[in-house]
Parts: sequence; C-alpha cells; structure tokens
Amino acid sequence: MRRLESKIAVITGGVQGIGLATAQLFAQHGATVVLWDIHVEKGRHIVEECQARGEQVVFKSVDVVNVEEVYVAARDVVQAYGRIDILVNNAGITRDATLLKITSAQWQQVIDVNLTGVFNCAHAIVPYMVEQRYGRIINASSVVGLYGNFGQTNYAAAKAGVIGMTKVWAKELGRKGITVNAIAPGFIATDMLSTIPEKVLDTMREKTPLQRLGTPEDVAHAYLFLASDEASFITGAVLSVDGGVTL
Repeated sequence: MRRLESKIAVITGGVQGIGLATAQLFAQHGATVVLWDIHVEKGRHIVEECQARGEQVVFKSVDVVNVEEVYVAARDVVQAYGRIDILVNNAGITRDATLLKITSAQWQQVIDVNLTGVFNCAHAIVPYMVEQRYGRIINASSVVGLYGNFGQTNYAAAKAGVIGMTKVWAKELGRKGITVNAIAPGFIATDMLSTIPEKVLDTMREKTPLQRLGTPEDVAHAYLFLASDEASFITGAVLSVDGGVTL
C-alpha cells in the first residue's frame, strides 16, 4: 500500500540523515517530494538517484533562516504542483557547549535554524494548506527538548520551543483540516553523532532499553505514519522515537 499516493511533501534538511531517509520513504509511498536544503551538490545527487528509481523527488536550495527564500520556495511548489499537503520541518544543527562556554553566536545559530526556521517554513506554507483545508505538519523536536542534556542549552531550548509551537498550531489549525505533530528522536546514528567517541556511544546503547542506537529509518517511519491519513485524528502529539531511553 502506497500511503502517500499523489501527495506533495516538502522536507527541510532533506539531503542527509533522517531527512534523506524520510524523503526516500515518502517517495516510495507515492509522494512527490520537494527537498529544501543548503547542500546543493548532495541535493542534486540524491535527485538523480531517486529519479533513476522512478521516484518523484526534486531539490531546491533553501536556507530556512532566510525568510524571502522560504516564501519564494513555497510559492514555487504551489505553482508547480497546485498544493502542498505535507511539511516536515526536519532541518537542524548543533553547536554544543556548556553554559559557561557557549558563545552568543553558538546560541543564535541553533535558535535561528532549529526554532525560527520551523516558524518560517510553517508561516509560508500554512496559508496554502488553509486554502485547501488539508495539511500535515510534522516538526522535528528531540528527547533533549523534553528532558534536557548536558552541554546543549541552545539545542534544548530550540527543541522545547518546537514542542510549544506544535501544540499551539494544533489548537489553531485543527478546525482548518490541518494536523500538527512533533517527533522527538533519541540517540540516532546520524552524522551528528559521528564526532562522539565510541565509548560514549556504547554508554548510549547501554542506557537504551532496546540496546541499540536508532536509525534514520526508524524516525522516517514515524514521520510517514503522522503524514498519512491513518493519523488523521492525531494532532498536538509528541511522539518519542528513542528506544525507551527516557523511561
């Protein structure tokens, strides 16, 4: 069963990690996927691979912090396809440091991308969803936004803010046919973990009841469910995909 047949999906941060796994899964389930990212060469390469498999994937260079770029990109999607059914706000960065060492620049960079970027994309796309009286918005939060984490003041603040926005938008947009939910991944094996020593990764595995790190595909399947019509009565939820690490 192709669960997103004929849907138009915008995925930010879609050229690597969780975003890429989500884009590939959505395309396999019949969606036309529009990738928004700043990594142009990666984006073009992914499009070539997907189109070679007969999947409908296109790429647009978009910095979610740049309001004008976001609005133009949203308009271009609607002009090309007539609608936007799904928005996955997946773009994110880390700039980790303890409170005593974090710089103002590190704070602002993470807030700009991980929080304001989510707002920018939703603000640009929601009017189209309201007009068609249908939409699925899924925002990337984190277990860090729920429980905090050493050395991640900026990241935790942004991801907690995403949860707050998710709940507000769910209240505001439900009557307009739009659901808004968040995913809170735990320890996922992506490039964000590539600089962490193996001993630390072993500790992460040990703390997780399922005794492994998550994969990008684990999170992508959660995105797929919330984007599908099977989740039509779910809104304002925060789904932890963490192997039980927060129990």
